[in-house]
Amino acid sequence: MKSHLQKSIKFSISIAVITFVLAAIFSVISSSVLGEVAWVFGLIIVLVIVLMGVFFDMLGIAATAADEVPFHAMAAEKVSGSKHAILIVRNADRFASFCNDVIGDISGIVSGTASAIVVLQIATGFGYPEGTSFQIIISVILTSLVAALTVGGKAIGKYFAIHSSTSIIFFAGKIIAFIEDKFKIKVLPQDKK
Repeated sequence: MKSHLQKSIKFSISIAVITFVLAAIFSVISSSVLGEVAWVFGLIIVLVIVLMGVFFDMLGIAATAADEVPFHAMAAEKVSGSKHAILIVRNADRFASFCNDVIGDISGIVSGTASAIVVLQIATGFGYPEGTSFQIIISVILTSLVAALTVGGKAIGKYFAIHSSTSIIFFAGKIIAFIEDKFKIKVLPQDKK
């Protein structure tokens, strides 16, 4: 029991550090990119950030809902990505934590910050100074839209994650296998079974 607690604490600390670094990187990139583009493209960037959060949330839930058994048959036939899919399912708690909590939550935070930048661009683009009622109205509308897209998207993603978990995790396994083969980057831990 003590070793499980130590592993959990170690994982929690490492995931917190990874989150800090990724949040800083995403925030700097989105802020610098948004500062250089027109507000229309800013809206598109915000939408992409929201969709990224929805996609990774769906991946995390699919990992916890998936069953390992179908991937064993594929692995026996040496189907690319099947061994990685098995690793995802066996490490579903960590995979889901990374996808849902790290990427999903960072996307939510960064989309909020990006929305604020876009609101300022819209207000100043139409000649309204900061703090006017026009800016407040645009801020409320955009914030509500981002929240609705995030929550609604995640609700749809959860449906697909639960009902199509095998194909979603197989797709993720194929992508991870491709990354590990082509770029020689170890994404998933080695299977010790």
